[in-house]
Amino acid sequence: MRRVLKTWVDPFIVALVGVLVVGLVVPFGPGVLHGLDVAADVAVVLLFLLYGARLPVREVLAGLKHWRLQSSILVTTFVLFPALGLMAREVAGPWLGTGLALGVLYVCLLPSTVQSSVAMVSIARGNVAGAICGATVSNVLGMLVTPLLVLWLMHDVVAGAAGAASVGLGRLGNVLLTLLLPFVVGQVAQHWVGGWVRAHRPLTLAVDRGTILLVVLGAVSSATAAGTWAGLSPWALVALVGVCAVVLAVVLAVTWWGGRAGGLAVEDRIALLHCGSTKSLATGLPMAGVLLPAAVLGSVVVPVVVFHQLELMVCSVLARRQALRD
Repeated sequence: MRRVLKTWVDPFIVALVGVLVVGLVVPFGPGVLHGLDVAADVAVVLLFLLYGARLPVREVLAGLKHWRLQSSILVTTFVLFPALGLMAREVAGPWLGTGLALGVLYVCLLPSTVQSSVAMVSIARGNVAGAICGATVSNVLGMLVTPLLVLWLMHDVVAGAAGAASVGLGRLGNVLLTLLLPFVVGQVAQHWVGGWVRAHRPLTLAVDRGTILLVVLGAVSSATAAGTWAGLSPWALVALVGVCAVVLAVVLAVTWWGGRAGGLAVEDRIALLHCGSTKSLATGLPMAGVLLPAAVLGSVVVPVVVFHQLELMVCSVLARRQALRD
């Protein structure tokens, strides 16, 4: 029983659920909510500064060499997923409601995970180097591509929900200042501090997870204060899990069989499947805090967390099965 719990229960997901519950049931005043927003902004800047300092430039450059694998990952992440997100919003919107449907679309615009996707590829005996490069390039490009996709595909919905606070060029500027600029500064400083940051990975991990928890707590608490959850039913949550499962299943099928049709080796198909089908919680929630107005942020958090937990469970099972091949 203990082994099963260790396999299926991620302590960080338990912490996320705990933060969600606190945000739902504890009424915070305006001062506390403002403090959470400021703390989250500072944590996001520090997080992307550490990302830039930790990530070797050569890994980004090396990712361009295996162009068939890398282009397949990018097309899956930034073309197939957004198309599925638009379909899910239109088809499942009546069951999910506007907020959760918007959240599903937002999930589909995010870059791939890095740590979990590479770990899954390693377990499955796939192309680990290709996975590192693919996930890295996806995340670096995602700092620009995801905000542009949000501006393009979510502008009307966010504008309708938030009025003058809608996503616009000003919010793209916030992304450049809050995410991209710290990342670039970290890359420049990597020559002096990169080795130290990589040697102290628990520091990055603590900032990574702490940032996510701060963003979730602030988003859910603000949504609670605004009465966002008043119309959310258990059936909507069931529908959300179902929609996320369908989107994930479609992407898994397309990446696996599409990779085969494209002539990729089994090891490359494994990298494509795990890097192409996963979405980054670590990048997605901090970026949502910068891109989206508070009126819709709380509703977006739930689909991101649900999809991330679903992808971890499904991909871990697939990775273990793939590792058993001859």
